[in-house]
Amino acid sequence: MSSTRVRQLLAAKPTTGPVWSVAPADTVFHALEVMAERNVGALIVLEDARLVGMMSERDYARKVILKGLASRETAVGDVMTRDVVTVGPEHTVDDCMQRMTDGRFRHLPVLEDERVVGIVSIGDLVAAIIAEQAFEIEQLQGYISGSGGH
Repeated sequence: MSSTRVRQLLAAKPTTGPVWSVAPADTVFHALEVMAERNVGALIVLEDARLVGMMSERDYARKVILKGLASRETAVGDVMTRDVVTVGPEHTVDDCMQRMTDGRFRHLPVLEDERVVGIVSIGDLVAAIIAEQAFEIEQLQGYISGSGGH
């Protein structure tokens, strides 16, 4: 069980800059360009600085390509995921993993006072769990070898 908090994950991310976003009126093509430029698999969709959806590569594949829509003509708002699951900075890695597993998605916006303050991906969560387990293993090895500080 991981007790690491989302706040800690966000602080440890190598780039704590802006969360990449698009507007519902933007074209899907523009959203894809932003995803490619930023090397991300999903974007939050903001309207008047308020979270209204998520646009992911999965949304593109299932709601644009498979339906024969044109990405240069289709608005993000027409294909985005509207019911976005979110977390707050005080949620744990385990909370996030459970929500992602239950919802079968890989990106989770972090809201504080209804404002997006970050996004965590499944990769962020897995990295945090691996780091925590490595630390615990190191502590146990130290204890077993007798250098556990007693």
